[in-house]
Amino acid sequence: MAFLIRTIDHTASGREIVREREIEKGALTIGRAAENDIHLPDLAVEQRHVTIEPAAGGKLAVESVGTLGFGLDGRTVTSASVDPVEGAELELGSSRLVIAQEDDGTIGITVRQAEGDAASVDVLRSFALASALPSKRALSWAFSLAILLVLLAVPVFTHLTRERIDSDYDEPGQVALDASWSTGSLSLAHHGLEDNCEACHVDAFVSVRDETCLSCHEETADHAEAPRIARGRAPFGTGDALLWKIAGVFGKEGPGACTTCHTEHEGPTRMEPASQMFCAECHDSLDTRLTDTALGNASDFGTAHPQFKPAVFTRLMQEDPVRISLADQPREMNGLKFPHDIHLAAQGGAARMAISLGRGRGYGEPLTCSNCHTPNPDGIGFKPIEMEDNCESCHSLVFDRVGGIFRTLRHGDVAQMRAQLLAMDRAPRPPVATGRKRPGEFAQGGRYYSNFGRPGGSLVGVNRALAAGGVCGECHLPATKNGRPDVMPVNLPDRFLMHGAFSHDAHKEEECADCHNAEKSKTSEDLLLPGLAICRDCHLGEDAVKAEVPSSCAMCHSYHKPNGPAPKDHPDKRRDIVAILERMRQ
Repeated sequence: MAFLIRTIDHTASGREIVREREIEKGALTIGRAAENDIHLPDLAVEQRHVTIEPAAGGKLAVESVGTLGFGLDGRTVTSASVDPVEGAELELGSSRLVIAQEDDGTIGITVRQAEGDAASVDVLRSFALASALPSKRALSWAFSLAILLVLLAVPVFTHLTRERIDSDYDEPGQVALDASWSTGSLSLAHHGLEDNCEACHVDAFVSVRDETCLSCHEETADHAEAPRIARGRAPFGTGDALLWKIAGVFGKEGPGACTTCHTEHEGPTRMEPASQMFCAECHDSLDTRLTDTALGNASDFGTAHPQFKPAVFTRLMQEDPVRISLADQPREMNGLKFPHDIHLAAQGGAARMAISLGRGRGYGEPLTCSNCHTPNPDGIGFKPIEMEDNCESCHSLVFDRVGGIFRTLRHGDVAQMRAQLLAMDRAPRPPVATGRKRPGEFAQGGRYYSNFGRPGGSLVGVNRALAAGGVCGECHLPATKNGRPDVMPVNLPDRFLMHGAFSHDAHKEEECADCHNAEKSKTSEDLLLPGLAICRDCHLGEDAVKAEVPSSCAMCHSYHKPNGPAPKDHPDKRRDIVAILERMRQ
């Protein structure tokens, strides 16, 4: 059935505004709820007040859904039958709904507000609180005093009279009603302190201080020594410096304080990493303020970032690695002989050996990087390469057999290996001719006995094992220690990029060969680390629109670097602000 809904409103000047809309429905709903076909925003109207639907004989059945009823031509009813041809007027609160049939046969319902209707005013007044409560002014003063008393005086009094606790924050808070002043939920890391505001807000009306943070986070390393950070910080503009000065007047610590980055009351989430701009403010021109720094300027990974500088052992028997740029094509001297290309060749001898070992021993097909490089459980870095687990399946260290037991050389201990080979050399040898022996005390077990068997080659093997062609020299570089044959010490770092984080787990969809050119490496001196250009195939700066992976500084770098300087009580940051302002005046 078609209904024409005509709504008549008035502007402040008295001009009428007429809005019309057609509804094709079997029944209409009228009420205060917004989902009704005719919405009447009036407290005197129920959420779902009246329904209108066709009835027999071309009439309309008007039914009250709630309990208030409705007005019909001056009387209050709960149901009625209305003939559109004759017309009728419904009263719902302060609204008047005139039902009439249009010239084209459509049922029209005109909605307008009653004007100067004393009865409607009385109806609205019955829903107001003014008749039962004091005046608005009196209520306003009463509520204001209640708020000051309950939500300000009580928390301040209990905060000032509480028992001061220095470091034990496991107990519930002592300040009453302090949650009323909370600006939001704490982060996930500090969620346990939701009911203990004074754990961080030690003094009333004083911002959180660094020493409060350090009382728990005493093992969190600083970015650098506090005085050096202050010297390296870029000078503020006039506006920023003024804002920091005003903040200092109200007790807020200056730039470099913990709260500069670690903001709270932003919801139960993890803290968002620092933006690229936060790092670039200092590092884009750091060498102009810290002239002794070895760090290159950086502000955007895609356009302004120095080449990677891994920590590499560049000389044999070097005690500590040195940082050197990949642009200088460094060579790694780790003390081993290992050609990656031979091991990864799909048709080579190493591949045939792996196939012959079978799947039962973890092989069965040509070698891949994963046969030796096993990721750590956290997906960052790899487990150390172990001879017994990664190499001995092909490079056996068996040197003797006693019955059904095979004896294996001790790997990693040259002195033990030498002792094992010498002990084998002293073992009894079978006689040259069976049954022949010297009479008397020269027999075996006698006073004068010598082993007359064929001389063994194991004593020669002791020296040969450490030579270039020996069992040890197959992988190790020969050396001499205290006049005796030995091997070069092995340095296999588990981390090259000391100031950056890299997760292989995050790149598990990529092939190893996409970044590491191991299949063409003929010597272990090749440093198979990808350069900056390879990473930029996917990663560009934070603001790079077309980058596959827009990357901020925090994706790879941590502000609190591992093994950094131990945290100390930070100096008064307000002095930094004064120094900045003085620098601006010069």
